[in-house]
Amino acid sequence: MKRLFDILFSLIVLAFAAVPFVFIALAIVFDSKGGVFFHQERVGLNGKHFFLHKFRTMRPATEKLGQLTVGTRDPRITGIGYFLRKYKLDELPQLFNILKGEMSVVGPRPEVPKYVAMYNEQQRVVLTVKPGLTDFASIDFVDENALLSESENPERTYIEEIMPLKLNLNLKYVREMSLMTDLRIIGGTFSAIFLKKRK
Repeated sequence: MKRLFDILFSLIVLAFAAVPFVFIALAIVFDSKGGVFFHQERVGLNGKHFFLHKFRTMRPATEKLGQLTVGTRDPRITGIGYFLRKYKLDELPQLFNILKGEMSVVGPRPEVPKYVAMYNEQQRVVLTVKPGLTDFASIDFVDENALLSESENPERTYIEEIMPLKLNLNLKYVREMSLMTDLRIIGGTFSAIFLKKRK
């Protein structure tokens, strides 16, 4: 049932988003040099690595300066990138990850290998379910970049404070996973992004 929902949801969204995809791609091309898409290695189900797809929102070759973006005005982010990130539109290409079966619509957000290597045994339970486009943590930490901007050491704050809280929410999802839970998270995600209903 979950896989069928993932496929139907992705196809419906892609059908409606086909024209916006073209305009987003053109905006990215005209805004800065570099490709339209950004591909990053993430850790998925059972620890299997895959490449997550996004619309490019950063200037080329700037990820080596750090895998966390900080604040609403990180200088690495392009002009159109700010808009795409604000409304999470940069995440839309992950619908293709969902169609390929690498991700679900709802599930723990996939992390980069660097941070997954820091998980303890209990936290690694989140790898027993497919990663998702959104989850409980996506709602609670919709303004994560702004939170990190207040820290003197953003990466340390992420590893020691934010990541454990996100993983606790991911473990909650593993325990409560159901179609109704997924629908509740999807609704909460839209509210957090577009209606500004943040916790």
